[in-house]
Amino acid sequence: MLNEHTNDIELSIVMPCLNEAETLKSCIDKAKKFMEENQINGEIVIGDNGSTDGSQQIVLDCGARLVVINEPGYGRVLMGAFHAARGKYIIMGDSDESYDFSHLGPFVDKLHEGYDLIIGNRFKGEIKPKAMPMMNQYLGNPVLSSIGRLFFRSEIGDFHCGLRGFNRASLLALDLKTTGMEFASEMIVASTIHHLRITEVPVVLSPDGRGRPSHLRPWRDGWRHLRFLLSHSPGPIFLIRELLLMVGGLIKRFFTLFKFQ
Repeated sequence: MLNEHTNDIELSIVMPCLNEAETLKSCIDKAKKFMEENQINGEIVIGDNGSTDGSQQIVLDCGARLVVINEPGYGRVLMGAFHAARGKYIIMGDSDESYDFSHLGPFVDKLHEGYDLIIGNRFKGEIKPKAMPMMNQYLGNPVLSSIGRLFFRSEIGDFHCGLRGFNRASLLALDLKTTGMEFASEMIVASTIHHLRITEVPVVLSPDGRGRPSHLRPWRDGWRHLRFLLSHSPGPIFLIRELLLMVGGLIKRFFTLFKFQ
């Protein structure tokens, strides 16, 4: 059952957090500035997954809402924050400065047009130098996104962009279950299967501002995405031939690109 929330808050900006003290304040400040400049009645919700670097105190000092989710996992922390959010709409994004929260206008516009889910597309926008590992940019993300489009007849070109907007009630009604990074794929797949209105907008991906490695583990997380897509495909055996041809073509493209570098 969905919790009842006040309709006074239009927008909740949600950020997952695990030891993001270096970048968290900047992200919160940009989100606050965006809502103030656009006269949006909103809130900032930080879903913290057990930070030990002072991130939780930064949230409180900045006047954002702190939601602590003790069980580990990207999907778990986001769903915990979504349930706690009070806005009619939610825009989610990472708290590592890879996305600019002062430029959320296209997401708000699409939400006002009645779309249930808006996905950022980094490939139609801009991927700044060193913002994404080359293996992810030229092989991992294109392959997994292509599989998602093939299996589920989706038109989304970037299945793994972390900047997204959605109607809170529509998303919670999907009762999403995955707990890790594959949550990003489940959100699109479930929305597609349930015939929600989905679109995408170009976004800019910048190098994150942290002085430590990302939480992302490309091979492990990529496998979790692939396993989810395969296990939920409406007809994986029927699509094996198409999948093999597509993967072969993408691998050929990858080696062609790097042959001349």
